[in-house]
Amino acid sequence: MTTPSGATPYAATPARVPSVTVPSVTVPSVTVFRGVRPYGADRVVDLVAVDGLLAERVPDGTVPEVVEGGGRIALPTLVDAHIHPDKTAWGEPWYSRRPAGSLPEYVRGDVDLHRQQRTPLADRAHRLLSHAVARGTRAVRAHVDVAPAYGLAGVAGLAEVRERLAGVLDIQLVAFPQHGVRRMPGAGALLAEAAASGLIDAVGGIDPAGFDGVPAEGPDGEGPAQLELLFGLAEQHGLRLDIHLHDRGERGLGPLRDIAARTRAAGLAGRVVVSHAFCVPELTGAPLAELAAELAESGVGLTTVAPSAHQVLPFRELRAHGVRVGLGSDGVRDAWSPYGNADMLHRANLLGWTTDARTDEQLADCFALAADGGAELLDLPAATLRPGSPADFMLVTGECLPQVVIDLPRPELVVRAGRVVARDGRLTG
Repeated sequence: MTTPSGATPYAATPARVPSVTVPSVTVPSVTVFRGVRPYGADRVVDLVAVDGLLAERVPDGTVPEVVEGGGRIALPTLVDAHIHPDKTAWGEPWYSRRPAGSLPEYVRGDVDLHRQQRTPLADRAHRLLSHAVARGTRAVRAHVDVAPAYGLAGVAGLAEVRERLAGVLDIQLVAFPQHGVRRMPGAGALLAEAAASGLIDAVGGIDPAGFDGVPAEGPDGEGPAQLELLFGLAEQHGLRLDIHLHDRGERGLGPLRDIAARTRAAGLAGRVVVSHAFCVPELTGAPLAELAAELAESGVGLTTVAPSAHQVLPFRELRAHGVRVGLGSDGVRDAWSPYGNADMLHRANLLGWTTDARTDEQLADCFALAADGGAELLDLPAATLRPGSPADFMLVTGECLPQVVIDLPRPELVVRAGRVVARDGRLTG
C-alpha cells in the first residue's frame, strides 16, 4: 500500500511539547493590626506585619488579615534573661518551705522539692513558660540544674519544652551546676556531657571563690578550677557562659575581674554573662566606673532580678558605660521562695519599686531593660515597633507606658512574628 504520493506510510508520532518550569509564587503572610498606639503615642496607626517583620505598607497584590487594635497600646514583647523553669512548683499543690539562710541550705531544699513533685518536669516547665508567653514574653534564658541528684533530666526536659514552644517562645538553655563543680563530685563530668549533647546553648557556673571555692574530696576535687573548666568547655563546644555570682566584696569582685580577663583572652566578647553580681551594687563613683569600663571592654554582660534595693544592679550607670544588662525572673515558686510569676511586665514594676523610680523616664527605663536589655544579651533583634523590626508585640489597654508599668494591665493580645499567639492570658494554640 502506498500513499497517494507514493510515499511509504508510517506511524504518526505526537509532537513533543517542551517542558516548562513554572516558578512557584510565594504569597507573603500579611496581617494588619489596625488602630494601635505604639508605646502609648497619642496618634493611632496601623502595624503591618509581613512574613514576621513589620513593614511600611501592605505589599501590592496581597489581601491582608486584619486584626482590630481598638486604640490599645502596642508594646514590644519582653525577654526574661534569667529564669529557672526546671525548679518551679507553679500550678502544683502548695509546698511549705523550710527556713534557709545559706546556699547549701537552699540547695538541699531544691532536692527535697524535686523529690516531692508528681508532675513531670517538662510539663511543669511548659505550663510556666506558656504562662510567660501569654503575659508578653518572647524569649527566655533558662538555667537548668545539672547535678548528680538529677543527672541531665532537666536538660532533656527543657529541650522538649523548647521544641513544643518553637515559633512561640525562644529558649536558650544553660546547664547550671547549682550544687557546685569542685564541691560536688560528678558535677564536672555532667557539665561536660551536657556541653557535648548539642542540647544546650550555654554552660553555667556558681561562686568560684565562695560556695565552690573549696574542692570536695574525690576525683572532681582534684580537677581544674571551676572557671578553667567552664571556659574550656565553652571554647571546645562553641557555647556561651552564664555564671551565677552571689559573693560580695572582693570574694565576688576578684572572680568577676578574672571572668573579664578570661573572656578577653578567649575572644568570647558578647558571649559571657554574670548573673546577679551582688558585689557590683556595693560600688559607687570611680570604682563603679572603672569596673563598668572593664566589663564593657571585655564584652561581659550582667543580669539582675531586682530582688531588693541593695542587690539590684545600678543598670543605668552600667549601660551608660556600655555594659549590656538584662532583667530576669529568677526562681518562680520554687524551694527558695513562694514568690514569682514569670511575668516580665510585673518584674519591670518590681525593678521600679526597688530603685524608687518615680518619673516617667525612670519607669520607661525599667520597661526598656525588660524589653531591650535581655534581647541584647541573648543576641536577639530589637523589637522597636518600626519597619524592619520583628513583629513581636503585645496590645494592652492603658493611657501611657509609665502607667502600664504601674498598673500592670494583662496583655489582651500577644503577637509573635506577626502571628497572634495568645489572647486574654491564654495561648491560642
